[in-house]
Amino acid sequence: MNYYNSPARQEWEKIALRPTILRAEMADTIKMVFEAVKSEGDEALKRFTLAFDNAHLDTFQVDTAAINAATTLVNPALKDAILAAKRNIEKFHNSQRITKTKIETTPGVLCWQESRPIEKVGLYIPGGTAPLFSTVLMLGIPAKLAGCEEIILCTPPNQKGEINPAILYTASLVGIDKIFRLGGAQAIAAMTFGTESIPKVYKILGPGNQYVTAAKELASRLGTAIDMPAGPSELMVIADETADPAFVAADLLSQAEHGTDSQVICLANSTELLKKIEAEVQIQIQKLPRKSIAEGALENSKFICFENAKDTIDFCNLYAPEHLIIAVADMDFYVQNLNNAGSVFLGNYAPESAGDYASGTNHTLPTNGFAKSYSGVSLDSFVKKITFQEISKQGICNIGPIVEKMAFAEQLQAHKNAVTIRLEALAKESREESQEQRIER
Repeated sequence: MNYYNSPARQEWEKIALRPTILRAEMADTIKMVFEAVKSEGDEALKRFTLAFDNAHLDTFQVDTAAINAATTLVNPALKDAILAAKRNIEKFHNSQRITKTKIETTPGVLCWQESRPIEKVGLYIPGGTAPLFSTVLMLGIPAKLAGCEEIILCTPPNQKGEINPAILYTASLVGIDKIFRLGGAQAIAAMTFGTESIPKVYKILGPGNQYVTAAKELASRLGTAIDMPAGPSELMVIADETADPAFVAADLLSQAEHGTDSQVICLANSTELLKKIEAEVQIQIQKLPRKSIAEGALENSKFICFENAKDTIDFCNLYAPEHLIIAVADMDFYVQNLNNAGSVFLGNYAPESAGDYASGTNHTLPTNGFAKSYSGVSLDSFVKKITFQEISKQGICNIGPIVEKMAFAEQLQAHKNAVTIRLEALAKESREESQEQRIER
């Protein structure tokens, strides 16, 4: 662990750096994968799956029989837990629907906004050392609620070419039947270009390691939208004397066990509290099956003492954590002054793992400081917002002169003419009506 005691502000940027691998080397690998998938399709996918996942595959799509069989392999108690989590996640994401409201901005000018689903979406579900079936809920539920027409799911297979039964069961539960045994940058490339087996999608969503994140960024430059840069997991805890050191240590380890490239940071108002938390970390880590992974992540962990709340929240906003736990007496101060975070957990009894699984909020969140400009996945991630305006004769008469003046000032004569021709037609119509009325009299 790396300790810092009231570091000077000029040091904060360096302290806030995430652990990364060589970007240039990674970029070359991803570019090579994308070029091969674009030109060779499924053959390239088979080659990369063998090279990266040690799995030899003839086909990628999981058939219906395998999906149905997975249902019988999942423990009934786990099924109940998944169902309970599903209900909470559906309830929270259902609340995000926008009601259409027509606004008359000027007499005769009605404006409103409507949502339309993104027709084709690709969901990336990490496998590797921890098959994240919970992410199927987090992505699949809002995709179905939004009404996406085609939802495909890619997840890496094990060396036998199999997918964890819990992933298949959960996908089936939420109504996803197009499931492909494909992971890593090659999965992102396949969803970007489309191959003989894998459909091309309009948007790719889901977390992953640094290679997956970088592949998504490349996909976005090639015309396929992404949800956000969502890479290795990270957690920040802000604690004071009211926090329970054992709880804080457990929370830090809950993220450290994700992967050796994860990062956990603890901010406290005394070095004494930090030492107590570290002692608890050392006790609890000994009992973890993923101890070696957590130890690797802890090499990148940072324990920082800030004596005042202003410095604490300022550093937090600079770091912009994916997950933030606030376990302090004066939570209101931090909530009111917080600008940058993916998802926040308040109090001693709000572990980050609750949001990972079952509280209802989404766990697909921006990492690596992108919480400064990105939101986590929500129902909005699966829809487009289309604006409408309905303008009557009265409306164009009211706003027309405004538009004419502004278009003329920008030297866009055709823009001005599109209004002028209507105003002149209405003026002519008005004159003719007046003339007819005079004749009738």
